[in-house]
Amino acid sequence: MGTRERTRPDTSRQPGYITAEGFRRLQDEADFLWNRRRPEVTAALAAAAAEGDRSENAEYIYRKRQLADIDRRLRFLGNRLEALKVVTEKPKKDGRVYFGCYVTLEDEEGRRIRYRIVGPDEWDSTRKEISAESPMARALVGKQAGDEIEVQRPGGAAWYGIIHVAVDPE
Repeated sequence: MGTRERTRPDTSRQPGYITAEGFRRLQDEADFLWNRRRPEVTAALAAAAAEGDRSENAEYIYRKRQLADIDRRLRFLGNRLEALKVVTEKPKKDGRVYFGCYVTLEDEEGRRIRYRIVGPDEWDSTRKEISAESPMARALVGKQAGDEIEVQRPGGAAWYGIIHVAVDPE
């Protein structure tokens, strides 16, 4: 009995929300892959193919795989960029947490952290961005400064106090 490879469902065409900045980053990635990376890999593939026997040519095999990965990512990005809805308006300034807001939290030990709530296609922990679909963001949306939230984590529940809500990075 043979094994079947498990494949992930194609979510590239599912609608979703994204900030204008996040959309630009995805467009920049697609542009880089199409105009810079793909031509480089295609040239390296052609050079490797010119070396002769392709069946045992490690460089040729590697470059073919690289090109397939780039093309797969480009297809995904093309589908996502068509399906996403760019949120261009700023969140309401009514003190509540919405998509696109910056939220300053304080944990149980008194440590403060600031997050921005963004779309699931653009979150980046190095920029202190969290996905709107994350447990933290779901607990925050609709709350305001002074509220406390509970977030379920693998290690148990964690409590946070909302210190400040802003619509601009400040």
